[in-house]
Amino acid sequence: MRIADMYLNGIGSVVPPVFPVERAVADGLYPALEAEVHEYLGVAVAGERPAPDMALEAAKTALKRADREPTELALLLYTNTWHQGPEGWPPQAYLQRHLVGGRVPAMAVRQGCNGMFDALELAACYLRAEPDRESALLVAADNYGTPLIDRWRVAPGMIAGDAAVAVVVTKNPGFARLLSVSSIGAPAGEELHRSGEPMFPPTVTEGRPQDFTARFEHYRANPPDGAGVLTQIPGLMLELVETAVSEAGIEIKDLARVAFETHSRDIVEQRLMVPLGLDMAKSTWEFGRRIGHCGAADQFLAFEHLLAAGELAPGDHLLLVGQAPGVVLSAAVVQVLDIPNWTT
Repeated sequence: MRIADMYLNGIGSVVPPVFPVERAVADGLYPALEAEVHEYLGVAVAGERPAPDMALEAAKTALKRADREPTELALLLYTNTWHQGPEGWPPQAYLQRHLVGGRVPAMAVRQGCNGMFDALELAACYLRAEPDRESALLVAADNYGTPLIDRWRVAPGMIAGDAAVAVVVTKNPGFARLLSVSSIGAPAGEELHRSGEPMFPPTVTEGRPQDFTARFEHYRANPPDGAGVLTQIPGLMLELVETAVSEAGIEIKDLARVAFETHSRDIVEQRLMVPLGLDMAKSTWEFGRRIGHCGAADQFLAFEHLLAAGELAPGDHLLLVGQAPGVVLSAAVVQVLDIPNWTT
């Protein structure tokens, strides 16, 4: 979707202390062979800090940097990939209570690791629907330090980090312009992320751990009808990116940087950078390998890092790309207009 006159004017994050991979190997948490192959350096670990609490801090930072009062927002969208608190309790209500108040609509977006992309598209449409709606707050947060998931074995080539990120999207000029956001699905592959598991009763209600690696192995050993769709994903990814950059009015070669969700170096390189014809130096892998895959927050954590580290300049275009269960692929293009004051 081509986006007109929509901007980012605030971004904030919470990244907890990093647990080194070397220590994880020494403690028997992470196999030495995987550490060598996947090349992670560490993973952010929040301990017992709740994800909604991190989300609240990130949101306050984003709003302060945007010079925006919380009650001025027209919408709050909250996305996560893992459980947030008591089952049946909406974490966005926590931010309503402690930040924006009850007159700001607060909603959850459930699209796994691609939640922020859907939130971008929904926020843009929501703000455009009424002239007096000016700004929306998008938040992503997760803490994987719970008994029913092993952060070191979330999926092949992936370890899970805890973090939160918040972004203010507005119709008023900001430090970056949102140019496009697009998604494409391969629904015939939805069984990949549930293979070998019953759909009822739900996994968490029986205290069974989430183990994507086991499900992937079951899928390969018992390929269902339509399993061939997975071979189409590289082509779909390229089609998606070509659409996103075209709608942004540029070409792939014009991209300054690419922020993909954090996988192992080999996966980032072979799944995305090589098909795009771009060098790994343009990716945000060097940042991601230090904190792990932080759910739906990856791409905007990387964006904030690039700004703060002086690795983006006015006029630069950044491609954000993600892949989520479903199977859903998403991409967005933003253009940096100014380097915000908070970076100094």
